[in-house]
Amino acid sequence: MFTWLKKRLRAESPRCAALVAAAGSSSRMGGVNKLLEMLGDMPVLVRTLTALQQAELVDEIIVATREEDLVEISRLCRLYGITKCTKVVRGGKNRVHSVLLAALEASPETALLAVQDGARPLVTPELIDRTIAAAANCGAAAPAVAVKDTVKQVRQDGAVVQTLERDALRAVQTPQVFEAGLLKAALQDALEKDAPVTDDCSAVERLGKQVFLVEGEERNLKITTPIDLVLAAAILESEETRA
Repeated sequence: MFTWLKKRLRAESPRCAALVAAAGSSSRMGGVNKLLEMLGDMPVLVRTLTALQQAELVDEIIVATREEDLVEISRLCRLYGITKCTKVVRGGKNRVHSVLLAALEASPETALLAVQDGARPLVTPELIDRTIAAAANCGAAAPAVAVKDTVKQVRQDGAVVQTLERDALRAVQTPQVFEAGLLKAALQDALEKDAPVTDDCSAVERLGKQVFLVEGEERNLKITTPIDLVLAAAILESEETRA
């Protein structure tokens, strides 16, 4: 993108803080902290933070993490030059609580909040900026990709209830970006009512706000199990070979 166009885009965009959810237990990673595992030449979380650092429309980064990781993540931010990271804060009792705690630490003039999974290390600055720009226009936006597999609704005993229409389904990724007041209100309400929300879009949807989807990226996978880390490494290796 031309320098003058970048400057114009930056000048016209509302202030945006990226909230990085990094306080999970990594329960499906065999006892290791997936965010601190190496992916290529840097830890998983650092790759995520680097993409946010490079995104034109992100003004500051706030990381919510486990208490035992506060010092290490602060050190990594300094080591890898994540200068947009203004705070590393202790996470809460669950993801909703952690994101809310991070949101409350954002600068008062923040207009948009972008929630990013710390475990999505292959997210690109371009996708981040595209989603923030969409949210600036509509108030709530998230990236998503088409579902490839046939999806079935089942009962608890495993019996199929129905086969869902695949063309109407999308797998939602992060960053999920919202007007700051809207997200904080949605998270507070979900926390108070112990609502079973699975992502920040779900929390906002509970308040009756419509979320708009932008085209996501297949490479923007989430590291959940050891095989995901292997896949991410293979993607990086393939891209480096082609380059």
